[in-house]
Amino acid sequence: MNKQTFGVLEFGTVKESIAHYALTAAGRAKVMDLQPSTNIKQIKAWLDELSEATEIMKVSTSVPVHGLEGIEGLMNGLNKGIALRPEQFAKLQDFLDCCGKMRRFMKDKDYIAPRVSSYIYSIEELPGLAGEIIRCIRNGRVDDYASKELLKVRKQISIQEERLKEKVQQMVRSSKWKSFLQENVVSQRDGRYVLPVKKEYRTRIKGSILDKSSSGSTLFIEPEEISLYQEQLTWLRSDEEAEVQKVLIYLTGLVEEKAEQIRLASETMVHYDFLFAKAKYSRTIDGRKVEVNESHYIHLKEARHPLLGQKAVPLTIEIGKKENALVITGPNTGGKTVAIKTAGLLTLMGQSGLHLPVTEGSTISIFQNILVDIGDGQSIVENLSTFSSRIVNIIEILNDTNDRTLVLLDELGSGTDPGEGMGLATAILEQLYAKGATLLATTHYSEIKEFADRHEGFLNGSMEFDLETLRPTYRLNIGKGGESQAFAIALKLGIHPKIIERAHQITYKEEKKYLPSEEDLERNRNLEKQIMVNKHKSRKPKPAAPAVKTKTYVRGDNVLISPTNEYGIVYKGPDEQGNYIVQVKGEKALFNHKRLTLHVPARELYPENYDFDIIFESKENRKKRKLLSKKHVDGISISHEE
Repeated sequence: MNKQTFGVLEFGTVKESIAHYALTAAGRAKVMDLQPSTNIKQIKAWLDELSEATEIMKVSTSVPVHGLEGIEGLMNGLNKGIALRPEQFAKLQDFLDCCGKMRRFMKDKDYIAPRVSSYIYSIEELPGLAGEIIRCIRNGRVDDYASKELLKVRKQISIQEERLKEKVQQMVRSSKWKSFLQENVVSQRDGRYVLPVKKEYRTRIKGSILDKSSSGSTLFIEPEEISLYQEQLTWLRSDEEAEVQKVLIYLTGLVEEKAEQIRLASETMVHYDFLFAKAKYSRTIDGRKVEVNESHYIHLKEARHPLLGQKAVPLTIEIGKKENALVITGPNTGGKTVAIKTAGLLTLMGQSGLHLPVTEGSTISIFQNILVDIGDGQSIVENLSTFSSRIVNIIEILNDTNDRTLVLLDELGSGTDPGEGMGLATAILEQLYAKGATLLATTHYSEIKEFADRHEGFLNGSMEFDLETLRPTYRLNIGKGGESQAFAIALKLGIHPKIIERAHQITYKEEKKYLPSEEDLERNRNLEKQIMVNKHKSRKPKPAAPAVKTKTYVRGDNVLISPTNEYGIVYKGPDEQGNYIVQVKGEKALFNHKRLTLHVPARELYPENYDFDIIFESKENRKKRKLLSKKHVDGISISHEE
């Protein structure tokens, strides 16, 4: 597998989606390192393992995978002559606690997940180590009771601090010192007690200046009277640090003794995180385990592209039982590219031990390599055209292909002269097939579709197209080549059948009749009417007719309505007030004759004896009228708009 394949098929995006469900950095890293395997036993083991994990998720969605942060760095710091820090022991204790929760969680899961639950035996209980960490470390620091010596020295520190504080407070309260101080407070600098002395009285107080205010008006002085107390406290704190280090070294030694057990437990917990991230993703895409083979047989039932979510139209792809090459034809944007990318991506996912968004009975084959040529791949750096860059890629595919290769080719031969492109595409398909590759190719060349029909080992497929809506359905039909649907679309939109028939003759060197439907004929008539209307729009306005009391219009006249300047068709009128019913944009409304101006008379728009019901009556009413003309039918009535 190469990086281009992973990139084009968006395998990395799938891994990012899975990594989102991992709870630890190590688990996410393991997901991103996921690679397809070519070992069928390994793949089946991965799939079985994942299936067990999904069964566990059905009975309990909350898996205790946490407490792993910082463990890798902690383990890397062992056996280097450096004691671990108190906060590292706190993290280790969290980890050991999490391991205990996982052991309890998996204790009753062996009946639904024997393989996955057995991993817990790799996590050894370490009660001695856990107990010592709890005894010695509390709230992120070494506890007073971690050792007798530490308890003793901390008591001495407490006593000495009280003596020192009392001495300093006496100085602050003393009238001798009061006038020298900026304020009657005691503060510390670097752990040593100081007095805030006014700058001008510096010489009146003996001691060491440890700091000064930003303005320089206050000096923070450690008086000589407390220096002895301070030195004694410093020595005691030094003794405390030595005792703390002894405890940390002792605990570090215990951790180093159990390093292998801790490392194995950490790896197991990371694997659990990795495994349940895949299980959560499987539930998200409604994935399931598929069968795996090495016989080049692919059968994906109701497969959905995992990155398209609910928008994905299910595809059923089967290849490799008799034919090893599938050529998919059909209209542009009809889903051909998505179809072959779905097959390629799901194969990558399956070989990586992931569940696939397919229905029961699906199977994939294991391929040594998946090679793709999808997209323009234009190289700006090397100044290669789209066609040239794709040919460079095709050359690499031809060189690397063998009988364990899945090749995906999108619009092979495009980007150059159609005749030469078609010939080149056919020759490349022949060569890849001769090398034993399993092929999925898309094309818009009808000659390649015919080639696939004639040659053994090739199978045609097509993307379905709805001629009623003029939209692709994105469904794949295996066994029948598709059309670009250009002629059908043109006929549907109103191009005359004679033009379509001539186009077919030029393209396929054969005669074919194109018969439009009743709706198409009606649409053509409406288009012809619109053309006539447009011609009249372009004419110069006729001189205004002499004023009459009531303008006279007949049914079907095309009139201009003021002041909206909309065009309408006269339906009925006039009444006693000179009002006409005019149909505008399919809706009938009443307008006075003064607001109407003849634009195109009906005689120029419609043939003699034209059935105006086509324009003014609904399709449903026309059907009813036709039925009633043959016989009386109880319960049927025709509604009229007045």
